Amino acid sequence: MLRQALLAASRSGGVRTFVESAPFTRDVVRRFIAGETVDDALRVTRDLTGRGLAVTLDVLGEDVLDKGQAEATVKHYVELLGRLAELGLGDRAEVSLKLTAVGQALDEDLALENARRVCAAARSAGTTVTLDMEDHTTVESTLRILKELRRDHPSTGAVIQSYLRRAEEYCAELAYEGSRVRLCKGAYAAPEHVAFTGKADIDKSYVRCMRVLMSGKGYPMLATHDPRLINIAGTFALVNDRAPGSYEYQMLYGIRPQEQRRLAAEGERVRVYVAYGAEWYGYFMRRLAEKPANLRFFLRSMATRS
Repeated sequence: MLRQALLAASRSGGVRTFVESAPFTRDVVRRFIAGETVDDALRVTRDLTGRGLAVTLDVLGEDVLDKGQAEATVKHYVELLGRLAELGLGDRAEVSLKLTAVGQALDEDLALENARRVCAAARSAGTTVTLDMEDHTTVESTLRILKELRRDHPSTGAVIQSYLRRAEEYCAELAYEGSRVRLCKGAYAAPEHVAFTGKADIDKSYVRCMRVLMSGKGYPMLATHDPRLINIAGTFALVNDRAPGSYEYQMLYGIRPQEQRRLAAEGERVRVYVAYGAEWYGYFMRRLAEKPANLRFFLRSMATRS
């Protein structure tokens, strides 16, 4: 129930006003978010890649209902990718793109065209794009856009959320050669007929999906901080004779950094999801909803500052 309440708060204007205006918030947010500018993102990217980690960069912002704002997001991504190319980071840093940030809620064709522009900029920078999966109502549209993008940009990544009841089916459809698939648990509210709501059921679905991806011909990107799931992933790698580099682990910036470095030191490929930008509220609230420890950290900071 706490998770559902936090997810509901992520879309509440009143709660947003309170959280954004609270004097203690910014210090806490910096744990999970790299900053607000391209320079902030690149500073963090250089630090992480210097430690042997790969990076995916997310320009925060979603649910765009204005073509001008969608255009601004595209231009921001193009600038970011150009800067990555200048710094020679294209082989170590990719970008993650939310389709609702580039017009999906307005027009699916508009979102497709805008995503094509970001993918073209990524190719010029020597890297690629992964399409973030968002609210359950966008899943089918996102998969249609993915299919179109992969005609010209076959390395475009997909994301499947294990809390969806059809997650295993989606993974089976995407586990083909050359297909990059990020598997995560999911951080959006959804009705029970669409998604599992209990942690145990979501975890079981994650394991089923991981089995499909790790036995398939694609490139699995396993997004989890859960030690049990990481251990199971290692078992699947052995069973399916997968060498390090034929799959990767993904973790969020600011969460379990020591584990990120441990896995990388053992020869595993680890990618850190680095979010940045002024529109941090929804992302931040979903991070609190994902793990009670994150919420405790936030509440301790409130108590300390009050």
